[in-house]
Amino acid sequence: MSNGGEGNPIIRAIKESVAWRSLFRQPYPTTSRTRALAVMNNVFLHLHPVRVKRHAVRYTYTFCLGGISFFLFLNLTVTGLFLMFFYVPSVSQAYQDIQAIEASVAFGGFVRNMHRWAAHLMVLTVFLHMIRVFYHGAYKPPREFNWVIGVLLLFLTLALSFSGYLLPWDQIAFWAITVGTQLATYFPIVADEASFFILGGIQIGQGTLLRFYVAHVIFFPLITAILMVVHFWRIRKDGGISGPV
Repeated sequence: MSNGGEGNPIIRAIKESVAWRSLFRQPYPTTSRTRALAVMNNVFLHLHPVRVKRHAVRYTYTFCLGGISFFLFLNLTVTGLFLMFFYVPSVSQAYQDIQAIEASVAFGGFVRNMHRWAAHLMVLTVFLHMIRVFYHGAYKPPREFNWVIGVLLLFLTLALSFSGYLLPWDQIAFWAITVGTQLATYFPIVADEASFFILGGIQIGQGTLLRFYVAHVIFFPLITAILMVVHFWRIRKDGGISGPV
């Protein structure tokens, strides 16, 4: 069995240095104990459970809907960053930017369609994931807290989809935002304040587009990413994927 290059004096000197020991606190994993310590002291390896139940690796039990949703979120993040280079949230320029992305930017139409279809599919997969969790009773104790996190992620997914739907600022987007913002007028007590905050004024305009753009590219993705981390952590702490009921 390899000893990790301990016989080489240069490698041995490097491993005895303060910098090396600050990065790797345990020696090269050659025994069961050092392997266990290497896993426990590594944040990425520690995310994986020590044991995986047999039903959890059966594809037909979960259909990997949670993993597919997470993959689509990563896809939306990467393609969204690409589109941000060519889009300006301006009522006079937004639609022209979308047309330029489709016609002039290399692979612009392809990336935009990837972003659009990934958004639609994420809404679908998150919804199906919630149905699967409910059907299998995975919301029951001790997983009720994670069920609440999942419901919040569902609403955030819908919010991301709706806010992104408005950014092209075409006729469909304008009337969609008109209908959507009218719902704010039905808030109890703070109806006027809620409507003014969402619109960025007393009518739909530049402030409205800017607010939805900031919400779509910063606020909603950040909150979603944080809740996803908590969601995965709770799955790990609750003993992995719940078993069949």
